[in-house]
Amino acid sequence: MEKLNPPSNLRFHQTLPRDLIAGTVVFLVALPLCLGIALASGASPFSGLVTGIIGGLVVGILSGSQTSVSGPAAGLTAIVAAQIALLGSFETFLLALVLAGVIQIGLGVARAGFLSAFIPSSVIKGLLAAIGTILILKQIPHLVGHDDDPSGEMVFSQPDHHNTFSELGTLFSGEFQIGAAVIGLASLALLFLWDRSKTLKKSIVPAPLLVVVLGVGLQVAFQYFGGSWLIESSHLVQVPIAQSLSEFFGFLKLPDFSQWANPTIYSAGLTIAIVASLETLLNLEAVDKIDPQQRETPPSRELLAQGVGNVLCGLCGGIPMTSVIVRSSVNIGAGAQTRLSAIFHGALLLVCVMLLPAVLNMIPLSCLAAILVHTGFKLANPKLFMQMWKEGRYQFIPFAVTLVGIVLTDLLIGILIGLAVALGFILNSNFRRPMRRVVEKHLGGDVLHIELANQVSFLNRAALEHALRTAPRGMHVLLDAHNTDYIDPDILSLIRDFKEKTAPVLGVRVSLRGFREKYKLEDEIQFVDYSTRELQGKLTSGQVLQILEAGNERFRTGHRLPRDLGRQLRATSRGPHPLAIVLSCIDSSTPAEMIFDLGLGDIF
Repeated sequence: MEKLNPPSNLRFHQTLPRDLIAGTVVFLVALPLCLGIALASGASPFSGLVTGIIGGLVVGILSGSQTSVSGPAAGLTAIVAAQIALLGSFETFLLALVLAGVIQIGLGVARAGFLSAFIPSSVIKGLLAAIGTILILKQIPHLVGHDDDPSGEMVFSQPDHHNTFSELGTLFSGEFQIGAAVIGLASLALLFLWDRSKTLKKSIVPAPLLVVVLGVGLQVAFQYFGGSWLIESSHLVQVPIAQSLSEFFGFLKLPDFSQWANPTIYSAGLTIAIVASLETLLNLEAVDKIDPQQRETPPSRELLAQGVGNVLCGLCGGIPMTSVIVRSSVNIGAGAQTRLSAIFHGALLLVCVMLLPAVLNMIPLSCLAAILVHTGFKLANPKLFMQMWKEGRYQFIPFAVTLVGIVLTDLLIGILIGLAVALGFILNSNFRRPMRRVVEKHLGGDVLHIELANQVSFLNRAALEHALRTAPRGMHVLLDAHNTDYIDPDILSLIRDFKEKTAPVLGVRVSLRGFREKYKLEDEIQFVDYSTRELQGKLTSGQVLQILEAGNERFRTGHRLPRDLGRQLRATSRGPHPLAIVLSCIDSSTPAEMIFDLGLGDIF
């Protein structure tokens, strides 16, 4: 048994250093985000730290994802602030959060995570590009020491009555801090230089960690310069400092269970659960796409883990959590290999917040902003925009709308807008093309083969009726439903009426194939797809040669005609009527009928 263990242990020893380093980088980035998102949500800064700790330690262990990192949800800031105001107190809100967690656990047990499979890839890529764009736009002010709004604030309209773009405009009026700006720009330059150097990229110490050390060193040095170089505490990480263990635990808030009969609690809990679950599933899909190892996360297990995490957040005084794309992308970029990086980041949050808050408060926000801006450029890579453009409008427009929607509103609203546009394209495509149409050249003449889609609803009636009525006079039409799971009664009525009444008037013959027994439309083939005595006598040698050439072309290009060989065998049971004789070697293993795409016995 011991002989089987070394490979897994070796893998653990290989991934451990990279996971610990990645966890450290994520911890440094997550720290100000936890504080900032809590402030933007109208809660105490400590509540954001509580959520970050639980997201790392608890959800990190329970989750099936190897790269996702959970923490305070930036996309829920507006909802959290509104619910706290509606419920009247933070303690009452915590009870709603406990209920939200219970609902998420129920969704996980019910395996509702399968819904993530229905999210279009164009929306997921739009989400990634939008997060990257927001990181760049939102963190540029912090990069140069303009820290008027919280670091974790991600929505377009800010609490200080500015928006994302007007906040950038204030920088031109000189609202920045020279010391913080030097640290931020130097850190950003180092990160990009690191990416371009093959030698530096192989270094054991990751660039983000070095950037933080550099930032702290410069911040301490600038204290001796004084004047405009001095970086004030408002431009540094601000972790609450407890003077004793009892004061530390005093920061924790407990839910007000006396409000359990308040009906508003339940609507608030349901709202938080639905929005947090949707955001988690979307972020999870996005994280899996940027995982270098392309591992797939079980979504229902993630909902279960998030539910447990949110229950604990409610019991300990935290704010809602989700899987967070910002932390997760930083985690992947720092070289994380397993979930240990997320767990380690949670452990670091707990230990450092309890024991080393004064040290953490020496870190400039500008160097952390540099890490996030650098991450933003990776997510909003110009190559992604070019790739989506080349994939056509059906992919690019939902991608662009999702991107713009998220940047100009917030994460949830932008995603819903993107989903609506993507759904519109899907419905439009389905309405316009509820079928596949191809003209097949059979021995008995041309056949318009109409293959119905998997689902044919009444909304497809106009397109199908147009296809049937525009068939040329004398054409054979084959309606093929062998791949169809559902046909609306209106469509069935249209098919019956056209076959029995309209087709004879238009001079069109209609054949049916593949309709389920419950539709009461029996298979009926009226065209000839095999050689008969009549055809054998009517066709000239030149026409036969054309048939053979066309059949060989179909065989060569992989577009062979579908055939009912059983019907052909029954029809030719008294003797075949071949069109031609093919001379081949005795060791030829490929039937001539296959090479020329003909039926059994059509050639010898």
